[in-house]
Amino acid sequence: QHITFPANIIEPALFEEGKMFDGSSIAGWKGINESDMVLLPDAGTAYLDPFFADPTIVLTCDILDPATMQSYERDPRGIAKRAEAYLKSSGTADQAFFGPEPEFFIFDSVRFANDMGHTFFQVGSEEAAWNTGAKYDGGNSGYRPGVKGGYFPVPPTDTLHDLRAEMIKTLEQVGIETEVHHHEVATAGQCEIGTKFSSLVQKADELLTMKYIIKNVAYRNGKTATFMPKPIVGDNGSGMHVHQSLTKGGVNLFSGDGYGGLS
Repeated sequence: QHITFPANIIEPALFEEGKMFDGSSIAGWKGINESDMVLLPDAGTAYLDPFFADPTIVLTCDILDPATMQSYERDPRGIAKRAEAYLKSSGTADQAFFGPEPEFFIFDSVRFANDMGHTFFQVGSEEAAWNTGAKYDGGNSGYRPGVKGGYFPVPPTDTLHDLRAEMIKTLEQVGIETEVHHHEVATAGQCEIGTKFSSLVQKADELLTMKYIIKNVAYRNGKTATFMPKPIVGDNGSGMHVHQSLTKGGVNLFSGDGYGGLS
């Protein structure tokens, strides 16, 4: 979700008192009789949106209960903050770092229906293995990764390198450090973009921003990006490996004298 305010009404009080919104309109949060909730923007998350026509600053918000002005117990960002605080208070570790590797598909088109007369879904991808016999206005080049054969191909089989590069540039533009991008195992445009590790809250914020950017870069290029786990049958689905490290007193707790250098 997002909400937009004109710049001329933004005052310092916004970052202390927040803005009210209707929590009952978000499924699973609040009933209509106790719908008031507070959005408290975090100034440290600010970046200039790369897609809107007018200059727009994006701020990630915490969700507060107006009765206590404390974090709402179902706010995912609040849960992540409490998890970090608990880790430190438990004495287990001083800090935890996370490095997720989200996978996603980029489709040329998506059609679906579910009504009284019929039910279907159909994804279109010129590089999909099932389109070897398809006719295209510019001709069918024949270059496409086979089923489970899409890991690290070079162009022209990998048709999405330039699009991923555009995504990488846009991520860097908003302050997200990137490390790698490549075609993934599945046919029909499965990709992966890796970013630098960070703390739980920061990485979770960045992951949502990353999905927003990937989807919108795809959209402005006439394509559809999806992070659904299994959008096509018979080939690899999309996962998200997560690298984790714990440190205490500057020492990596996973490092030791055991097998493979593990503790």
